[in-house]
Amino acid sequence: MTGCCFPVTLDRSRSRRGSSKLCSSKPRRKENYKGPLIVCFGEMMMNLVPTVLRVSLAEAPAYKKFPSGATANVAVGASRLGVSAAFIGKVGNDEFGCMLSDILKQNGVDSSGLVFDDDARTALAFYALKSNGEPEFLFYRNPSADMLLRPHEIDLSLVKKATIFHYGSVSLITEPCRSAHLAAMSMAKVSGCILSYSPNLALPLWPSKEAARQGIMSIWNYADIIKVSVDEVRFLIEGDDPYDDKVIMMKLYHYNVKLLVVTEGERGCRYYTKDFKGWVAGFKVEAVDPTGAGDSFVGGLLSIVAAHNHIYKDEKRLREALDFANACGAVTVTRRGGIPSLPTKDAVLTVMFSCDS
Repeated sequence: MTGCCFPVTLDRSRSRRGSSKLCSSKPRRKENYKGPLIVCFGEMMMNLVPTVLRVSLAEAPAYKKFPSGATANVAVGASRLGVSAAFIGKVGNDEFGCMLSDILKQNGVDSSGLVFDDDARTALAFYALKSNGEPEFLFYRNPSADMLLRPHEIDLSLVKKATIFHYGSVSLITEPCRSAHLAAMSMAKVSGCILSYSPNLALPLWPSKEAARQGIMSIWNYADIIKVSVDEVRFLIEGDDPYDDKVIMMKLYHYNVKLLVVTEGERGCRYYTKDFKGWVAGFKVEAVDPTGAGDSFVGGLLSIVAAHNHIYKDEKRLREALDFANACGAVTVTRRGGIPSLPTKDAVLTVMFSCDS
């Protein structure tokens, strides 16, 4: 996809390697983290969202920018909940890339793993929630900087420090980012990190539905924790009942996984471990925009798992963690945008207590 219909002025004279940089020098990595560390690997981008609700992209009178990206959302979400978090990825050495880097820092996320590319732009995604509730996406990646992250650009020493290494599936779509993803994941595995996987369908970015299905499943058996939405389950199991526990256990549960979670929006979530399975009810709120709700859920869950990494053996504590994660998602849907909608712990507890009363 080429071109851009958004009026942004970028100085192309700075787009070549060796030329002057727009962004400040790479930040020094933190040496001492407060408690366990969650390292998130993947994409960070700028979403352009209509300034009015419930219109298509073509009908929008204007757009507002919102920082986003599934795994970046998880990193910021965990940090806002008081847990140490770091992000590994790549953005362009342009105005949007600088802005995204600053947003990570402002939210307390270690951004030392963020790489700037002088030759490719930061990814843009136009997103709208139409009047019928159907989401509409238009991506500008031709290629974008996140697609060009190479294995040698990854700070493996940062990966080794992780208690939890979290990733998605968009970084599996093209090379060289796919190889970078696999290299980081392998290092995390041998370093004893908990591997957390939350695939993101993003079908417009894949060559085909079958390529998406195969790509997402290609690393399925490596994860310790997997979170999927019921819509993603429906896509992956190809026609079987996504609410059937037997189907889930047969097609999606594997011998390495310690916890599999299926989210169902305001209905809550289902969980599966080797020893038990169950369902935790969600929270009913006035929903405005579902963007980032699943990532907020993951950030909330991992913020607790990081401190209790054998939680999958304690059903009572696991249910409490999933209740907290459900509340994180509930707060997020009451606001607009990706990162701006992610809650603090106080906001989450307010929802939990108000719904209990």
